[in-house]
Amino acid sequence: MEILNLLTGIQHVGIPTKDIKRTIEFYERLGFNVALATQNGQQSVAFMQLKNLVMEFYEGDASNVQNGAIDHFAIDVKDIDKVFALVKSFGVELLNQEVQALPFWEKGVRFFTIVGPNNEKIEFCERL
Repeated sequence: MEILNLLTGIQHVGIPTKDIKRTIEFYERLGFNVALATQNGQQSVAFMQLKNLVMEFYEGDASNVQNGAIDHFAIDVKDIDKVFALVKSFGVELLNQEVQALPFWEKGVRFFTIVGPNNEKIEFCERL
């Protein structure tokens, strides 16, 4: 199966922040709305949406928060298990050895992350 048939577009861009409240207020002034505010363990997470653009902001430790840091971008997929098998067959560096799950959004998400040629993190994610 060709991977292009399983990918549907950019899902979100993930940016670490030291102050989630300040970040939310800033992006709300730019017209974004909070699509989801949640916790991932002790970490506050906010998905901000402006039309079809979704940004994920999360409070990280100081080592992850650098000026202008973009931690990852996520590609929306139709069938995460098929995409995982296909991408794994490419011989790329996997950050996750199996598909992961988080209770984000109404029914949760399943995802995995790889490392690109410039050490960028690329997440493949399916909203359930």
